[in-house]
Amino acid sequence: MALLEVKNLRVHFEIQGGWVKAVDGISFSIDSGQTMGLVGESGCGKTTAAYAITQLLPNNAYIKSGQILYRGRDLLSISKKPDGRLDDYNEEIRKIRWKEISMIFQGAMNAFNPVFKVGDQIIEAIQLHEDVNHVTAEARAKELFSFVGIPEDRIKNYPHEFSGGMKQRAMIALALALSPSFVIADEPTTALDVITQDRILFEIKKLQEQLDMAMMIITHDVSVVAEVSEKIAVMYAGRIMEIGTTVQVFKNTAHPYTAGLLGSFPSIEGPRRRLESIPGFPPDLVNPPSGCPFHPRCKYAKDVCAKQVPGGIELEPSHISYCIFANELRDKLNRGG
Repeated sequence: MALLEVKNLRVHFEIQGGWVKAVDGISFSIDSGQTMGLVGESGCGKTTAAYAITQLLPNNAYIKSGQILYRGRDLLSISKKPDGRLDDYNEEIRKIRWKEISMIFQGAMNAFNPVFKVGDQIIEAIQLHEDVNHVTAEARAKELFSFVGIPEDRIKNYPHEFSGGMKQRAMIALALALSPSFVIADEPTTALDVITQDRILFEIKKLQEQLDMAMMIITHDVSVVAEVSEKIAVMYAGRIMEIGTTVQVFKNTAHPYTAGLLGSFPSIEGPRRRLESIPGFPPDLVNPPSGCPFHPRCKYAKDVCAKQVPGGIELEPSHISYCIFANELRDKLNRGG
């Protein structure tokens, strides 16, 4: 049984102009100890999916359908109200959140309370979930600081005394404070230089193996997921376009959007090539295009693409593409055609 399984999840936001279909029927699973990368352009629904799992959605978000199964238990059945909104202060979910499922937030600059010391905020999280005294919690906080490369004596500093990169590392320390079984990392290395980024990713991966911890890394940087993920799901306009193992998605690409993402990043291996860009702009999720959401930007699109919502085509075990012409295009995409 998978540690986490998301089934047909739909999260829509009510705004003045209508309903934003931020997540529109995604499904995936993550096993214990496994890392899955969730990649795609900004605004495709990656962070909304993460907030649905951690149940941190704003009040104008409604769960229209789906299940979020953690260790076989549907978390939405615990806290979803009849109208589809979530109970913000559900005690059962609060016991699971951070102790079992934690999150490294993308906005580390604003994630910490500015009027409390950074170390105290980590200590508070530990003591809220575990019956330990302040001395023990502080010792663990210092260990976490050392782990992410922050001097222990900075534990008494306020957030404004940290640089952007230090705040990002402190956010990682906070997420790992209770050794959770599942961590969602939303752009975890955005504010870090490449050397620190590589070291942090290496250390997280090492800790993950020690604790058999599962992880979902959210990013638009495919080079990050290539380094640390065993599995990749590619999102666009609230839907998953392609999902499979990292090797399958990189070496046997089967969706034009995935090919576009990979073509827009440089490679240090192989011959030099001109980087490609995906033409057009992401769609308006209040009024998304009919059929395949990517068809207005796809150079391989045909008339049927504007009429038919593509179902999943399984190309090989665990490798699924949501493109009507996945089998026809696969060879062409991998030849760079």
